[in-house]
Amino acid sequence: MAEAIGWISSIILVLTVGKQVYKQWKSKTSEGVSKWLFLGQLAASVGFVVYSWMVDNWVFVATNLLMVANALAGAVIVYIQRRRGAPPASS
Repeated sequence: MAEAIGWISSIILVLTVGKQVYKQWKSKTSEGVSKWLFLGQLAASVGFVVYSWMVDNWVFVATNLLMVANALAGAVIVYIQRRRGAPPASS
């Protein structure tokens, strides 16, 4: 039961953050999105991957690997949109 709760919560988190990154990409603007959001998320998620692996918690290893991918996608989108002249994000 505990594993099921962990996996369901993981799916909800990844889909929620993924939806936000998709919305940012689709709208073609990073207005109101700080680059520090993705840098902080990336650093925290990498740390959580290492920690989760060390304590043998595969739910959080998988979740945080997906969160690393979300952070990288979000950061790349911000970078591309700013290079194309989209409105800058708040810092």
